[in-house]
Amino acid sequence: MINTVVENLELVIFDVDGTLYDQSKLRSKMFLALLSYYSIRPWRFSELFILYYFRKEREKRAGTEVVDLQNQQFIWCAEKTNYPIEKIKAVVEKWIFNFPNKYLKNCMYSGLDTFFCELRKNKVLIAIYSDYDAVLKMQHMDLRADLLVSSTDEDINAMKPMPNGLNYILSALEIKNKTNCIFIGDRQELDGKCAELAGVPFLLINKQQAKNNFYKSLSKTLLNVS
Repeated sequence: MINTVVENLELVIFDVDGTLYDQSKLRSKMFLALLSYYSIRPWRFSELFILYYFRKEREKRAGTEVVDLQNQQFIWCAEKTNYPIEKIKAVVEKWIFNFPNKYLKNCMYSGLDTFFCELRKNKVLIAIYSDYDAVLKMQHMDLRADLLVSSTDEDINAMKPMPNGLNYILSALEIKNKTNCIFIGDRQELDGKCAELAGVPFLLINKQQAKNNFYKSLSKTLLNVS
């Protein structure tokens, strides 16, 4: 936890999954949803392998920089499952990109929305950088950012810990002094390393504290809010 006010803070960059909301809580809800759906549709049970390998192959390729990452992620999955690309896209769109979003508001960390408001009051820019597209997630959490960036965007095409996404954000928002911004994430090996490679100060979220007063405390330490 940062224990001093950051002077001249211009920008806070957030990771999404596990940083803005309780990922373990969401996974519990998704487990029940998947169990409920597939228990009465056993002939579709093999679709779960698509979800498993889609995530696993992405995790294995952390740090990958490749042309057209948006489509390449589905090709990786197809090579493991032998399902056609269109089938993989349909299953992933449903269960990874869309269905979980309705639970996000309820899984948000306490005080997060207030922290966003305090940043705006203090004229601090807000950016999002996630390995996954976060536009719909942010909409369902009723959170607004000045810039949303995903590793699969055409201008990025590189997964964390490659610093492409952070560098793009700094350039797009015209941040001249990197010490005037901070990147908040939940994984040292990905978010932390990404920040290190980009030369950006990093704050590793404490998930246990996040369930209580992490973001309220952050308002005090970063912005000197009483």
